[in-house]
Amino acid sequence: MPPRSYQLLLVVVVELACVAAAASSEDERYAACAAANRTDAAPLRADRLTVILAGYSERRLPLLRAIAGAYAAHPLVLAVVVLWCNPSTPDRRLLRGRGGIGFPPRVAVRRAASASLNSRFLPRPSDVRTAAVAVGDDDVLPDAAALSFAFATWQQHQHQHQHQRPGPLVGFFPRSHHLDLARGRWAYTAAQLGRYSMVLTKLMLLGSDLLRAYSCSPELAPARAVVDRERNCEDILMNFVAAEATGAGPVLVEAGGVRDWGDPRNDAGAGEGPRGGVRDVGLSATGGLGHWEKRGRCITEFHRLLGRMPLRYSYGKVVQATAGEQGLCSKRGRLVRCDHE
Repeated sequence: MPPRSYQLLLVVVVELACVAAAASSEDERYAACAAANRTDAAPLRADRLTVILAGYSERRLPLLRAIAGAYAAHPLVLAVVVLWCNPSTPDRRLLRGRGGIGFPPRVAVRRAASASLNSRFLPRPSDVRTAAVAVGDDDVLPDAAALSFAFATWQQHQHQHQHQRPGPLVGFFPRSHHLDLARGRWAYTAAQLGRYSMVLTKLMLLGSDLLRAYSCSPELAPARAVVDRERNCEDILMNFVAAEATGAGPVLVEAGGVRDWGDPRNDAGAGEGPRGGVRDVGLSATGGLGHWEKRGRCITEFHRLLGRMPLRYSYGKVVQATAGEQGLCSKRGRLVRCDHE
């Protein structure tokens, strides 16, 4: 066993590294909010969409490049931003893949100052020139029809609000919450009986003004600190922010198909091959029942810190195609909906 003095030195070094990472993340947030508050910005385009993809795992880089390229080829997508949150990845590995094939020309790669999940929702006025933003994971890809339908749904709800308030979140993957009276705390659950109160950042569409609401509010600083501490729950906090800003719950859409390489309901061997090995290597801290427990604690903590519960339930969904959660998984060599046994 190493001497105690060495152990203490190691703890101090780790703590100093965490403090430095937090400071760099806060500097990045401050600069982003200052830029977003400028009044000379060009009007945001309402007819196109910006896609922000968060990446961390080097094992997922080949898949992330393919997903970013597919988004960039969509006619409604004005820009694709890959937010790389792993500071240890060398530029040569990040920007140039095997055989020198890197990201497509229309994809901008931005390094985050830290691995903070809050970076996903930083306002980025130099990159985001559209009123709507799609925030997605690095292992989820909608087909063209699904993305077009989700964007049209967001536009319709934004028009209904007549720009007096932001439009609600639009997503494909619903979750819910309820009060656990026996334990005296909020619980995080799957959507049940057509009722849900959150959509996940596996794929979420939102108004770009919600990025500033999430990142630049001093009131939310303690809640953002919870996200950093848990390495989780940034999507739950965004659902809090959106529900309070819009006065409405999220909107669930079903259209086309959304391929989900990271869903645990994929076959065990589905992660093998050139795009494989994608599960359990992402940016969030996840895993098993503990993941659901942790996210329930986040809801409880956000409620305590804010002093109110803004989450609102939504019922039903906007449907274009067949029913069922939209994730597609590989089962016995075929792509089927993940909830299909």
